Amino acid sequence: LRKEGNNMAKNEEEVKNSPFGFGESNDAFAKYFTGESYLNPLANKANCNIANVNFKPGCINNWHEHTVPQILICVAGKGWVQEEGKPAHKMTPGDVNVVAPNTKHWHGAAKDSWFAHLSVMADTDKAKTTWYEPVDPDYYDSLK
Repeated sequence: LRKEGNNMAKNEEEVKNSPFGFGESNDAFAKYFTGESYLNPLANKANCNIANVNFKPGCINNWHEHTVPQILICVAGKGWVQEEGKPAHKMTPGDVNVVAPNTKHWHGAAKDSWFAHLSVMADTDKAKTTWYEPVDPDYYDSLK
């Protein structure tokens, strides 16, 4: 139980205590994120990369695309994912989103909640990521 007056953001305990681990600060990709994220690589063998990515409230990544499909599986908290030309939609635990190759998209935490997702990408020997501009902050702030 949380103590009265604790201002801990929503879902922090669930994200930090995930069975997939919390990981280390995602410094290598920090320039493509607004806010802090953490990365826990789970598998990078057999031409497949699986990682648990954890986002502090309000942390999202820039628009980007991959040359291979990316599967996002929400494991804790609440977040958002959006493909270019489509509305953003919420991700909550158990939600799975498949982003087709060469599809510009972004994903990350809700403003008031921690968020964790597994990122699964096969064919990593062919995978390249192209990073673009940050998400419009006014648009992100309007998401409910």
